Amino acid sequence: MDEQGFLFVTNWLGHEVKRWLPGETPGTVVAGGNGIGSRLNQLNCTRKVFVDRDRSVYVSDGWNHRVMKWVEGAKEGIVVAGGHGSGSSLSQLNWPEGVIV
Repeated sequence: MDEQGFLFVTNWLGHEVKRWLPGETPGTVVAGGNGIGSRLNQLNCTRKVFVDRDRSVYVSDGWNHRVMKWVEGAKEGIVVAGGHGSGSSLSQLNWPEGVIV
């Protein structure tokens, strides 16, 4: 939950992150939500989420072996870590589980 009372939830099988205000339904997609995939507007098995003070969403994107940043209102994310397949080099991650910024 952020300072304004928004709750952010990853939908692992829906490949998206949603934001809710208390009592709001059905919530707003703030990352992904365009089906499973590896394009910049897609996610593949979201794991954990971190939201900064500007409401940018950082999400660990499991099967894409990357961490994505979605600026509030963006239609596409930015790869901030990994994204070059599974591995142990500096440009790779292996199924990232969490993210703290």
